Amino acid sequence: MAPPAGWSVRADVVVVGSGVAGLTVALRCAAAGLRPVIVTKALMDEGSTRWAQGGIAAALGADDSPADHERDTLVAGAGLCDPDAVRLLVTEGPAAVRRLIGAGARFDLDGSGAIALTREGGHHRRRIAHAGGDATGAEISRALADAVRAAGIETIEHALVLDLLTDPADPTGATAGVSLHVMGEGRHDGVGAVLAPAVVLATGGMGQIFSVTTNPTVSTGDGVALALRAGAEVADAEFVQFHPTVLYLGPEARGRQPLISEAVRGEGGLLLDASGRRFMVGVHELAELAPRDVVAKAITRTTREQGTPYVHLDARHFGAEMWERRFPTILAACREHGIDPVTEPIPVSPAAHYASGGVRTDLWGRTTVPGLYACGEVACTGVHGGNRLASNSLLEGLVFAERIADAVLAARSGAAPAERAGVPADRLSVGGPGGGPGPLLAPDARPEIQRIMTDHAGVLRSAEGLRTAAGELDALAARAAEKPAEPGTDSWETTNLHLVARVLVAAATERAETRGCHWREDHPEADDARRRHLVLALRPAAPDGSGASLRLWATDSVSLPPTVEPPGEN
Repeated sequence: MAPPAGWSVRADVVVVGSGVAGLTVALRCAAAGLRPVIVTKALMDEGSTRWAQGGIAAALGADDSPADHERDTLVAGAGLCDPDAVRLLVTEGPAAVRRLIGAGARFDLDGSGAIALTREGGHHRRRIAHAGGDATGAEISRALADAVRAAGIETIEHALVLDLLTDPADPTGATAGVSLHVMGEGRHDGVGAVLAPAVVLATGGMGQIFSVTTNPTVSTGDGVALALRAGAEVADAEFVQFHPTVLYLGPEARGRQPLISEAVRGEGGLLLDASGRRFMVGVHELAELAPRDVVAKAITRTTREQGTPYVHLDARHFGAEMWERRFPTILAACREHGIDPVTEPIPVSPAAHYASGGVRTDLWGRTTVPGLYACGEVACTGVHGGNRLASNSLLEGLVFAERIADAVLAARSGAAPAERAGVPADRLSVGGPGGGPGPLLAPDARPEIQRIMTDHAGVLRSAEGLRTAAGELDALAARAAEKPAEPGTDSWETTNLHLVARVLVAAATERAETRGCHWREDHPEADDARRRHLVLALRPAAPDGSGASLRLWATDSVSLPPTVEPPGEN
């Protein structure tokens, strides 16, 4: 639905996204002699990584071990983590963090000069490395962006990726690059293409499908939507983590809201209800440091019972000096909104934060589409299961990005990739066997999608609410079919949000149990018979002209299957 590409550039690998995952892939590929091109939706340092406050988790302390980190990750994942993926993460994690430090990231140190470590929810050890007090993501983003500039890696900014390109003469359906739209502020303008035999999706999350989120405005699920249209599989889409402590700014607040890092509770902050009672005591052995799904559910129950829209996070006992040294970013954000955490409790409530599911990959980041890789929040490696352990996200992006770079290098041993890269842009096909999602939705449908998902597919879900959500999303599609929107950035983003919302609602409807961050009011207990991953893909449009539809199936075990042809439908 976009105009043909008016320009193109060539690369060995195109990396879509400029967070910790994308920049790490590009740097590692460049160091090995490949030519990467980075495509990013805004500026290079404006992705989700920049906003990460708490830190990066790894077994770096003398009293810690990968086995301890593995145990905490598996518990937080509510029985759905892929054991092999978790073991890989915690084993390779410490060395990956040290390489990040070698690349220029400066973490906070303790009095002895060692890396300062703190705790967050679900961790039984102090294993969270942080920078700038509560500006870890900003420091990691700075270090990697500086390294990318120093390496001279070509970067196309202000560019919305549109679809995967494939060579119609290639029977494998392998990637040949991506089409993209540069939004008037980059080196190229309009629709163009980056031609490459390897495409790495590192596009971040999809938090903008909800009215209130911690995600930046660029997090519109573009990578997941692109992958679905290309024929790739998506797994665990129902598991969207709601961060329990987001600054409450009133009932009319919309969009990205200030996050109050879990590290505040890790340093001793307390959660209080309307009467001043510590309501997490007795709910979980770790109280305020329980896994995020436990805390978010407890806050939601408390506010419903007491008829209040928020609870309080009390850290007045920190004192001014600690707030200014350890949490300067949070302190400034609170004061900007008229709250001084040095002298008063902080009003907090849950908000959409992190997608544990995404484009299904193997342990090398390979998707079910040849030549298409995914890492970071856009991917589902199986590490997070039903609920991500705090501060594992940056580590996952780092570890699996390094593995993707190694896989891309290994794939170049054959001649086929180089031949595909030489195909002219005007001979390539847009999209893939997944087919299109239907007509373009107008930009004014975006707040409607967010309202539907917040009302019916948020923290609390039920069969009735999910049916309502599915019906209202279908109505938006029907309206668009009668009057499709004009192609453009806003309509492309809205259409991506709509597709991702449909996928989430379908998976949440099928998972008739409560597990991890998926909470079904009508099925309040976990069901071991459902301890499987739900996988979705797009069924192409039918010959009779009916649009693409979703197909869904369950895996045979908690281990994700290899990224090969999908199993038979059931």
